[in-house]
Amino acid sequence: MAHDPVRLELIKNAIGSVVDEMVLTIIRIAYSSIMKDTMDLSSAFCDRRGRMIAQGLSLPLHLGSVPDAMDAVIAKYGDTLDPGDIVILNDPYQGGMHLPDIFMFKPVFVGERLLGYAMLVAHHNDMGGRVPGSSAADSTEIFQEGLRIPILKLYERGQPNQTLMDMIAINVRIPDVVLGDLQAQVAACRIAERGMTELAQRHGVDVLEGYFEELLDYSEREARRTIRSIPDGVYRFVDRLDDDGVNMDQPVTVAVAVHVQGDELTVDMTGTSPQVRGAINSTLSFAKSAVYFAVRSIMGSDAPNNAGFFRPIHVKAPLGCLVNPRSPAAVAARGISGFRLIDAMFGALAQAVPHAVRAAGEGGTTSYSFGCYDAEGRFSLFREAVMGAWGGGHRREGIDGVANPAANIANAPIEMVENSAPIRIERYELVPDSGGPGEWRGGMSVMRQLRFLGERATLQLRSDRRNNRPYGLSGGGHGQPSNNLLEDNGVWSQLPTKFTRPLAKGQAIRHTTAGAGGYGDPLRRDPAVVLDDVRNGKVTPEAALGDYGVVVLRRPWRVDQPATLAQRAKLAVARKESVA
Repeated sequence: MAHDPVRLELIKNAIGSVVDEMVLTIIRIAYSSIMKDTMDLSSAFCDRRGRMIAQGLSLPLHLGSVPDAMDAVIAKYGDTLDPGDIVILNDPYQGGMHLPDIFMFKPVFVGERLLGYAMLVAHHNDMGGRVPGSSAADSTEIFQEGLRIPILKLYERGQPNQTLMDMIAINVRIPDVVLGDLQAQVAACRIAERGMTELAQRHGVDVLEGYFEELLDYSEREARRTIRSIPDGVYRFVDRLDDDGVNMDQPVTVAVAVHVQGDELTVDMTGTSPQVRGAINSTLSFAKSAVYFAVRSIMGSDAPNNAGFFRPIHVKAPLGCLVNPRSPAAVAARGISGFRLIDAMFGALAQAVPHAVRAAGEGGTTSYSFGCYDAEGRFSLFREAVMGAWGGGHRREGIDGVANPAANIANAPIEMVENSAPIRIERYELVPDSGGPGEWRGGMSVMRQLRFLGERATLQLRSDRRNNRPYGLSGGGHGQPSNNLLEDNGVWSQLPTKFTRPLAKGQAIRHTTAGAGGYGDPLRRDPAVVLDDVRNGKVTPEAALGDYGVVVLRRPWRVDQPATLAQRAKLAVARKESVA
């Protein structure tokens, strides 16, 4: 059939509005902060064959996980689902990612005809297991991580599966919150059902399905056009995680070889470390998401994120490695491995299209949770993710205090944190001199200090990029490392990058994310821009001299004198030698 480009654009935006409304519904009515404030969730609509047609706003890192989960549901139920059915799963070895992420699918019918599936995946505060929050990096097998939900019907012909809901409720620490968030997902899927039904009635099912095909083809064409812009070749990069949360002195390797030939791109992760004892193993579906995101990041088109985009991109990883583990490997903290894979992808792509890629960001979100008890024994759970900074790029300044682009989530507001749990946030700030120096400076670290005010708690924290700092590009410097400190009676002590530990009343935790890498020779940075950085507290006068060779004077603020590159280099070397 001939496709009207105007109508195609209208339908594309209409479907996009439907899946976006799913996310907004969750934000309005969910119980937990991780959904309402952090917005750790994603939505999509898939056609009757399970192909993703559109993805809603929220997390790009869920992009590649939807097809595997959808395929698992279709493999089990085929065409036997009825109107009113809702299917859920969270098992990483049956289409899921990690246990806190619950996938939900609702078939959408127009009359007797299946149009497709409304899909939403959302991170729940707790799925039981040995540690509150169910995301500890030091678990060593998935059985420790919480309740595994295989592919099951939560609703059948509109009627709730009370047995399954009771099973979930008795296995989690905050059943009212978890069940409330599940109902928020149900409501979001029903919103999508209504929106897609109205769209089918307006255009007709046959016409609408024809435009589904055109949207898939459109995204495929744009993906192939982007790949053709990359010179043919093989581009390799190796990055590392500091540790796996169990073997604290053993770095974990993430290796990629990006093969580009014409309009096809293959990523081979041979050389990546074998699966590890700690919980940073990642499902292959999540690894695919990281690869898709990296390619999407250099794409200059607004083509929708759908299954057509995946067609020319191929991902390979040996079974039993970090990003394709065998069961029962623990995977709760798999997010950090996905972020490192993205950094490795960008490191490889920078060799081919250096102006299209930024230096490494903060290394991914820091995830932490407090499982708290007060004097009366009442339990509360608070969980969030802290980020972030973007690296510098070609003629692009690094960005301070912003979500990692692969996550697109938010730090929780201080007032909400303090009203949710017995926690006081004492410091929340950007850290001077933390962004990697460069002609375009890297984004700054974020520091968050929290003091526990309850009786006792279990704290779980997952971070990285202390021993393997975010890299710079084209002569730019590394970002500063991350750090974790514990305060007890006025004494600060060092903590590892990943840990689970008890907290007593009055103890405080200070976490600092890594700073992002810089881009380009720092000595080429405009002295006037360096002066602005110093005046705004982003760079100290000492770092202005040591990193950029710029002498900044006060009263009034000014650059001492213009200098050649050679003079600036000499000043910088002299400053570093004096410090040493």
